[in-house]
Amino acid sequence: MEPDTGPCCASPSGTGLLRAATGSRAAPGGLSASLPGHRLLRAAVLLLLTRLCCSGSVPDIAVHFGTKTRYEDVVRPGLNLSSAAAGCSPVHLTAVIRHGTRFPTVKNIRRIERLSRLVQSQAPRGHGAPSWLREIQEQWQQWYTEDMDGRLVEKGRADLRNLAMRLFSSFPGLLSEAGLRGGGITVKTSSKHRCVSSAEAFQEGLHQVWDRARESQTETGTKVGPETTGTQTVGSEQDPEYVHEVDDSLMRSFERCRGYVEGVETNATATEEVDRFKHGPELRQVRARVSERLRLEPDFLPPDLVEAAFFICSYELAIKSLYSPWCRLFTKEDAKVLEYKGDLKQYWKRAHGHSINGLSSCPLFHHIFRTLDKAGRPRRATDAPPEPASVLIGHAETLLPLISLLGLYKDKSPPTAANYQSQRDRVFRSSHIVPYAANLLFVLYDCPRGPRLRLLANESPVRFPGMSHDLPLYRDVRATYRHLLDGCDFYKECEGRPSRAPNTEL
Repeated sequence: MEPDTGPCCASPSGTGLLRAATGSRAAPGGLSASLPGHRLLRAAVLLLLTRLCCSGSVPDIAVHFGTKTRYEDVVRPGLNLSSAAAGCSPVHLTAVIRHGTRFPTVKNIRRIERLSRLVQSQAPRGHGAPSWLREIQEQWQQWYTEDMDGRLVEKGRADLRNLAMRLFSSFPGLLSEAGLRGGGITVKTSSKHRCVSSAEAFQEGLHQVWDRARESQTETGTKVGPETTGTQTVGSEQDPEYVHEVDDSLMRSFERCRGYVEGVETNATATEEVDRFKHGPELRQVRARVSERLRLEPDFLPPDLVEAAFFICSYELAIKSLYSPWCRLFTKEDAKVLEYKGDLKQYWKRAHGHSINGLSSCPLFHHIFRTLDKAGRPRRATDAPPEPASVLIGHAETLLPLISLLGLYKDKSPPTAANYQSQRDRVFRSSHIVPYAANLLFVLYDCPRGPRLRLLANESPVRFPGMSHDLPLYRDVRATYRHLLDGCDFYKECEGRPSRAPNTEL
């Protein structure tokens, strides 16, 4: 049964609601402040109205949106991540985090515009059409503009704030206010606006939880006052200062890897499995079904516009918490097929499909282990404490090569255009690995027999390859990756094979 969205949800761009609700006050912070003022106000008010009226209903295809999946639809956070073996205490956290929920990029906004014009001009109208199709034709309006281009939305800021709060609840000693203000907590980010905004939002979350702790102390009569760290004063009266360092050499190293750029990114043969599946029987059937539901001739609806309709469903849910009428175009099976197409792209272009994909993240790999080495080094009582936390904000394209290099989420056989059915239970599923705000957490513990390292993916324990438990000795983890720690030379791997085809050994 189709949920009753009501008149408020029926017109996410309706001018009547806008005229009734728009006043002279500043717009809510749901959209980027860099957008022109009138569009910012209009879009933000409509976003707020949509959330108020339309939240609470989630399509059953929401877990199949690939890299456009909401974190909360595939992750059940809230575990006590700090629990470890008796006698162990956490001494360092490195968090590699994908940016939060964002607007579509220009490429997809243009696809959405094409699809909207096609449905408005070519799909027949009439009383025989289902209600959701009439809603698309008569009430839904294309509201995405090119200046939104991948920018973080307010939901994306909330993704990072909430993650920061959850991590603080598990590791309060590693994410302290003194640590951030004193420089013990470092924050590095990609130069992309959505990542810089995510880095700020993560720190906002920490400041909020610190402020709540101070308020709680005040209410209970605990003495509260500024604490000092060196010459810098840390107190509740200071305005929050968000500190980050832009470092594309770590967070976007794939752009600088010539072997990857020439061998994979700009090499059509590297992703030929994606093209084969795009024109294969499974997607042809999805295209035919979607065309029929839209009352269009199949030739009118190319594969990229089928995908655009799927993306609209994902964007409206992620950005507006809206069960969009576009979602009614797709069955669960349709969504699984489109998810698989996305997984093929991520696998062959960013992950295990070609060895250079993982090797392009050598700088990030070495940075993480150098940081862990320093934190785990034996210290005398008079030595300075180790850096408590390193926060690294990037992209799905940052996380997937690193995951590949670490040997995680690798199936026994690679996904191809020909084995969709046998890959239904695959572990490489981008919806679950790299949703918005995805994270890879390296937590180092001081234990009686020496440092131990726990790896968590999206706040759930994951075992390093070859390890029999979740908290192995750090020296055993280093032994597992000895070949990379002694090698994985970025210059050699990326510049030493500029004209070679990609290495397809799996």
